[in-house]
Amino acid sequence: MDSLPAIRMQLESLIRRARTPGLQYLVVGPERVEFEYCGGWADLRAGEPLRVDSTLMAYSMSKTITAAAVLRLSESRGLELDTPLQEHLELCPYGAGVTIRRVLAHTAGIPNPLPLRWVHSPAEHAGFDEPAALAAVLARHPRLAFTPGTRYGYSNIGYWLLGALIERVSGRPFTDYVEGEVLGPLGVAAADLGYWIPTSPPHARGYLEKYSLTNLLAPLLMERRFLGAYESRWREIHAHYLDGAAFGGLVGTARGFGRFLQDQLRPRSVLFGDAVREQSRAQQHALDGTALPTALGWHIGTFRGSALDRSGFLYKEGGGAGYHCLMRLYPGCGRGTVLLTNASGFGVHRLLDRIDPAFLAPA
Repeated sequence: MDSLPAIRMQLESLIRRARTPGLQYLVVGPERVEFEYCGGWADLRAGEPLRVDSTLMAYSMSKTITAAAVLRLSESRGLELDTPLQEHLELCPYGAGVTIRRVLAHTAGIPNPLPLRWVHSPAEHAGFDEPAALAAVLARHPRLAFTPGTRYGYSNIGYWLLGALIERVSGRPFTDYVEGEVLGPLGVAAADLGYWIPTSPPHARGYLEKYSLTNLLAPLLMERRFLGAYESRWREIHAHYLDGAAFGGLVGTARGFGRFLQDQLRPRSVLFGDAVREQSRAQQHALDGTALPTALGWHIGTFRGSALDRSGFLYKEGGGAGYHCLMRLYPGCGRGTVLLTNASGFGVHRLLDRIDPAFLAPA
């Protein structure tokens, strides 16, 4: 493809101009990797380069994998998606209108307070009491933001509750279930995608732009113990785990997420039957019939004003303290793309809007 050297040059330019310390970009088809780029730095101070097997925090991209775990249970255990969540979880305070399907689609009305303080250090992780942390958040935010089903409203708490649901229905810890029943069948190596921060190869350090509003407000938004020193125009964010693995706890590589996208592009998924896979991609609607830009674990996007409008895509973004990432699934073109960066404010959508079309000839 003639455009590949130009795309590689664009990505190298982003590193050279310090738009992000490092990035991984991957394009997959159903059976093979179509393009891969990895460049920049995993650790600026140590001069450690970012490698294809370096892991980064995925944050909310984790939600698509959590949704896949719920859908697996709908097939294997007969979990009914239109059942009120409270029928499975007594701790859910939000009433019978909050169904599993609505939580998956972010139409349940569950509140969404800023989650930047819902983190803990690696030293605390082994003994961290996640159920207690969730219970405390629910106690502080017990009321719905809007009537379930009436509109879209993103919620980290909703997906944290889905993690508790998976544990209740499967009888297994959330991370064990996902690793065994979602990542395992895909053949994803634990080093490429999981819920732990590895020591070798070095996990990519996260960075915050020094000259940004987010950095100015950082001492108010997150605990100071996670704010590190400056290296040139970047402020390091110390390693951390999210308090709720289900809403944002995955740590991994572009290759790890690429395996999931490939499964969703193949004629037969190993994770879902055809009907469930189509259900996961179906656009959701409000009670009054209004079409919403969301599916089950995905958001719905288009290239406005271009010939690619007819194809559309599904996407999931993840962003937080030190990282920003995005994956897209283009079912009509038979392609999936993954972008992982270790810069909080990097424009992930803008970049994929610019470079993904080179790979999107109809399948």
